[in-house]
Amino acid sequence: MEEQRAAGEIKTQRTWWTMAGTMQFLAWLMIAICLLPGVTTTQHRAGHPMDSTSVGGALQEPEAPEVMFELLWAGLELDIMGKLYIQDEELASTRPGRRLRRLLQHHVPSDLEGAEQRLQQFQDLRKGPPLSPWDFEHLLLTGLSCVYRLHVASETEERARWAQVFALLAQETLWDLCKGFCPQGHPPSLGPWASP
Repeated sequence: MEEQRAAGEIKTQRTWWTMAGTMQFLAWLMIAICLLPGVTTTQHRAGHPMDSTSVGGALQEPEAPEVMFELLWAGLELDIMGKLYIQDEELASTRPGRRLRRLLQHHVPSDLEGAEQRLQQFQDLRKGPPLSPWDFEHLLLTGLSCVYRLHVASETEERARWAQVFALLAQETLWDLCKGFCPQGHPPSLGPWASP
């Protein structure tokens, strides 16, 4: 009996370590996608429901991928209220840092239901043209937010749901990057290893 319980605990630990490794890989994949040339060159679709962060009422172009990468590389932290912040105060005080803070606080879902709704919005846009730069940025930041929330989730069921939303957001990222390049009806796949 004792051996079975120990074996079950070891199997559970291995499952969580495998999932953590997968999530870390997918997080790095999403950051690497930010650095791909041309990601921010897609045209914005007029009247699109998800919009950019406004500064002075005008639409603002997303930050260059290398600037966003530098901000994210500095690290984020999740406060007790569920908001993500840039750890490096100096970087956070720059214009791109303030813009990222606004995105994280106002445009990235802070709960599981919001993340699932955002995922559904992206899935609904799958058949259309590539996402606008703003929407693609929101897609990546929502996925990144899921990774942080997955690590602080205390219940197994909640962790599994965060992991599932993250894996599906990563899949949507690949779908969007593949538009115009992949054969029709044959979308890219993360494979069975990405299924939590």
